[in-house]
Amino acid sequence: MSQEPGLNAGPNLAPAERLERTVLAAMSRPSLRYLGALGLCGLLVLMLFAIWGVIIWQGMGIAGINHPVSWGVFITNFVFWVGIAHSGTLISAVLYLFRARFRTSFNRAAEAMTLIALSVAGLFPLIHLGRVWIFYYLLPYPSERLIWPNFRSPLVWDVFAVTTYMLVSAAFFYIGLLPDLAILRRRLQGWRSRVYGWLSLGWSGSLDEWRHYNRVYLFLAAFATPLVASVHSIVSWDFAVSIVPGWHTTIFAPYFVAGAILSGSAMVFTLTIPMRRILGLEAYIQVDHFEALAKILLFTSLIVSYSYICETALAWYHGNLFEMEQFRYRSFGDYWFLYWIMILCNSLLPLTLWRKSWRRNLRWLFILSLLVNVGMWLERFVIIVNSLAREYSPYAWGTYQVSLAELGITLGSFGLFFAMFLLFCKLLPVLSMTEIKERL
Repeated sequence: MSQEPGLNAGPNLAPAERLERTVLAAMSRPSLRYLGALGLCGLLVLMLFAIWGVIIWQGMGIAGINHPVSWGVFITNFVFWVGIAHSGTLISAVLYLFRARFRTSFNRAAEAMTLIALSVAGLFPLIHLGRVWIFYYLLPYPSERLIWPNFRSPLVWDVFAVTTYMLVSAAFFYIGLLPDLAILRRRLQGWRSRVYGWLSLGWSGSLDEWRHYNRVYLFLAAFATPLVASVHSIVSWDFAVSIVPGWHTTIFAPYFVAGAILSGSAMVFTLTIPMRRILGLEAYIQVDHFEALAKILLFTSLIVSYSYICETALAWYHGNLFEMEQFRYRSFGDYWFLYWIMILCNSLLPLTLWRKSWRRNLRWLFILSLLVNVGMWLERFVIIVNSLAREYSPYAWGTYQVSLAELGITLGSFGLFFAMFLLFCKLLPVLSMTEIKERL
């Protein structure tokens, strides 16, 4: 993409003009560093699909899952990416309903993060399925043999949950883009102007259009807020409806929702702090805005920490020997070091955000966001693997080792996520220009 003459913002320009030029400059011709990062992510994506092809050809035996741990890294990745996805629209929708002014700095990136993470998460039920060519058995299609999906299967619940949330999040993201797409239609030339004009659906900015736009956007925000909680509750029921020790608990629904917001808030820091500096958006994503988002991260960390205490205390309080053994095994068993790293990353390190100076330190916020997401991935791993490795009968106990195939697919999923976000930064406005103009 060629850069428009005089695209860089100047000191004598009006605030609205300076904003448009800054956002358009972010969408200009990609640099060599950008192409290098995109190429590295592309190699990871190729590795993901190459390993998946080998698994399809040779079978699930080359993955690390075995008896008794039949769910491993693939389901861990699925729950992790669904958690990342659920917080994006939730942050945007809830902050919009409460009219939080700092929302305009993060909402576009958070909503894009939702769609990208959902796309990545949707791969893992297919990978875990093994025989991916019969995935349509999960869909309620009219069959002449009257073979319907097993609606008692958590795999079917996940398909419905992810599909529903994807449709609502895509509508919320696209509706919010319409005024900005019209700005791109006006500011760009040639085929790009025609493409963005087609995507803007003929938006002209009339009074009637704005009235309908505000009503629809408010409705979608109000609809998406409870939907996020309900969808991630369904993901938690993949575990809670079973009788496996460590899973069979009613705390999982709010526990998983809080964990999703925590991991998603951390990922917003991971994405926006480098994006702010590389694209020159310091005037619109300010330190005050990061401090406000850090308070959300601290609040959800406290909720997650309270959930850790509750589930452990309840296991000992009601005296069930199997539950007591499960939580003893988590703390001091074969995977004890992963459990305590999880506690450190999710509960202890976020306590540093009580100090205002740490909440305003962007370098620490970026490091903390990486550590929190490491902790949240380990949380899913600890919940899944520990409970399956030590159920009721000692005869069926076992350990689980992550295979190279699972590790490669996990790295490839992160490559796919960051590659799609890099493409988003060049193809669509990373800031909501119309909403920032209202704030200005």
